[in-house]
Amino acid sequence: MRKILSVSVIFVSAFLAFSSFSVCAEEYEIVMVAKHEGISWFDDMRTGVEEFGKDHADVKAYQIAPEGGDPAKQVQMVEDLIAKGVDAILVVPNDPTSMEPVLKKAKEAGIIVISHEAQQLAGIVDYDMESFVNENFGRLMMESLAEVLNGEGEYTGFVGALTMQTHMQWFNAAVELQKEKFPNMKLVTTEPIEDKNNEKLAYDRATELIKTYPNLKGIIGCSVSSTTMSALVLEEKENKDIAVVGLALPSVSGPYIKSGYLKKGQCWRPADAGYVSALIAYKMLKGEEISTGVNLVKPGYENCTVKDGVVFGNAPLVLTAENVDQYPF
Repeated sequence: MRKILSVSVIFVSAFLAFSSFSVCAEEYEIVMVAKHEGISWFDDMRTGVEEFGKDHADVKAYQIAPEGGDPAKQVQMVEDLIAKGVDAILVVPNDPTSMEPVLKKAKEAGIIVISHEAQQLAGIVDYDMESFVNENFGRLMMESLAEVLNGEGEYTGFVGALTMQTHMQWFNAAVELQKEKFPNMKLVTTEPIEDKNNEKLAYDRATELIKTYPNLKGIIGCSVSSTTMSALVLEEKENKDIAVVGLALPSVSGPYIKSGYLKKGQCWRPADAGYVSALIAYKMLKGEEISTGVNLVKPGYENCTVKDGVVFGNAPLVLTAENVDQYPF
């Protein structure tokens, strides 16, 4: 009887130990709140976030985004994640300013917060992650346009929205460089044109733009929608007198680059940005330090610079007719 009791005690102790281990084997929930549901750029970002989850057995990682890129809906999504008690929120905000209060609330709730394409949120979030120095990316757009135009002619550009910080950083840096270096070029609008990351709207506004400015020679697209739709409008009109450069996705913009209606595209890999943002959050959850020199695994992020709450990679891609087919996104 005593032997049977001893065996029972051992069994119960082993069961409790296993149960205790199971409880301690924590699964982290890391969620990306992207700008816009249903567009190719953020579809690719989702693959990176999900790849991170597959690479880490103790992580549940996924992406959500508002239909239509609505800033208010995006804020509500973050509110819902706070109520759910997730471990980390990654966010690519449509309007960083309107996102500030809810991200502060998330941090107060003990949630790790990492932003992307929102450098103004540094100091509010735990870290903002940028794939490069944004002003350099914008200057590169102007260098490409000026090269095609031989430094002369009227131009303007598009952004997803005037509230999208990175788009405005690129556009403003491009204009500043033009004024400094290419005085024979002229900006014909007082501010960039908004396309709301919507292809139909971008198409309509590009069509209207070409009618309004008959001497227009250049367009800078700071969204994939505007770059691609501007090239489409020009292709339909068989017009190669206007040069388009800007943000591009190889799978979407590639045909226009190869046909010459889009002179040069620029991008970074959205999937890699999603993966790297998740990795920063994961390292923080594990108590690891994020400092200059940190290796965040993906190409261009192996030796990041960390300054004033921003993690900078060096991962720009320039897309040309010769290389665009090399990129699988």
